[in-house]
Amino acid sequence: MSRRFAAVDLGASSGRVMLADLSGGLSLTEAHRFPNGPVRVAGRLHWDILGLYREILTGLRQAGPVSSIGVDSWAVDYALLDKSGAMLGNPVHYRDDRTHGVAERVAAEVGAETLYDVSGLQVLPFNTIYQLLADRLDGAATMLLIPDLIGYWLTGETGAEETNASTTGLLDVRTRSWAAPLIERLGLPAGIFPPLRRPGDELGGLRPDVAAELGWSAPVRAVGSHDTASAVAAVPARGPAFAYVSCGTWSLAGVELPGPVLTPESRAANFTNEAGIDGTVRYLRNVMGLWLLQECLRAWPGSDLGELLAAAAGERPFAAVVNPDEPVFLPPGDMPARIAAECRRTGQSPPSSPAAYVRCVLESLALGHRLAVRQAMELSGRDVEVVHLVGGGSRNELLCQFTADACGLPVVAGPAEATAIGNVLVQARAAGLVSGLEELRALVASSQPLRRYEPSGDRAGWDEAAARLF
Repeated sequence: MSRRFAAVDLGASSGRVMLADLSGGLSLTEAHRFPNGPVRVAGRLHWDILGLYREILTGLRQAGPVSSIGVDSWAVDYALLDKSGAMLGNPVHYRDDRTHGVAERVAAEVGAETLYDVSGLQVLPFNTIYQLLADRLDGAATMLLIPDLIGYWLTGETGAEETNASTTGLLDVRTRSWAAPLIERLGLPAGIFPPLRRPGDELGGLRPDVAAELGWSAPVRAVGSHDTASAVAAVPARGPAFAYVSCGTWSLAGVELPGPVLTPESRAANFTNEAGIDGTVRYLRNVMGLWLLQECLRAWPGSDLGELLAAAAGERPFAAVVNPDEPVFLPPGDMPARIAAECRRTGQSPPSSPAAYVRCVLESLALGHRLAVRQAMELSGRDVEVVHLVGGGSRNELLCQFTADACGLPVVAGPAEATAIGNVLVQARAAGLVSGLEELRALVASSQPLRRYEPSGDRAGWDEAAARLF
């Protein structure tokens, strides 16, 4: 039996096809990596989904024959299909402004308390519930979230995997079924929501034309198709007393729980209850993440990130910090100018150099991580002894140390490719090679390079900076 698995992992700024081999432990290699960015057409921001699909097929060809394929991606965005299965238009990017004011209107009509009691979801202006209400649904027969769309193109089978469906605002957090009464009350067509799947379920084999193009065939399996669900599955934790920060374009910071937290205090803190592997709940809040740094680098063509990070380490601590979750930072554009404007608005002098901007961004993100982790502990009653920082951000040593300092807790960094690892290990479990979540995480801990950061530095300085922001 082959022990090779392919993970299609689509992030908000890049995609990759990763090949895992479990013949002797767990080894992971990159078959193909490709950029992913928005395309603005006639004033609307879209994803280049056909280009992404082309790159996925290229990556699968380079990966070669495997036992199965799993697909994960960012959350909330979708495509609409007509009755024939044809896509009605390119998926709109969540950073598009078409949902401006929709969340407020829905809260006024339905009630914020009702929405939270049904879905347990934090209010973000781009949640699927608000996108659908801003969309034209004429002629739509099926709504597919991004990983489900790729799965449909690979197999011809439609469905919705529950970890990603839980980010829509339209899944009942208690029953993990579509929230039919809420869907009806909002006037959305119930028929567009496809049957639900769970991680490990088989979608089907590759379509004959896809198999012919690749030169081989394999089943496609549902995984934790929300990339954070796969990343949290790959957290190398021993026991439940941990928090996680899945850090990439976004930082998703919180704790893993056996059930949702739906208290008024949780809703007021804007915490979300998203579905995890094996019936767990990812109790977390979104922090803007390395998007701020990515957009700064885009404004400084030719800059070397390594040099900037080294220089940032020597900049004056807490010279300027911002709340990374201010709505002004959400759209693409001149990030340094927006950071400078936010500093002036809050009575601070803006950073004076690119290195100072990088220090500002990383300290601000660490403070965002601190707030989310501490509130998750308080609201859930979960004790936390260590913070696991996974994803691409785990390679950023300065951010990892700042997060340990800000939280006052040790940070274990890695694995960097947590999402792809969680993806393939769910496939491996379906194949009978791994048993439960505990064994899955133990395999990650024993096979992947990890680094531990102990809290150090100026604890009072972090407390003072947090008080300034929050």
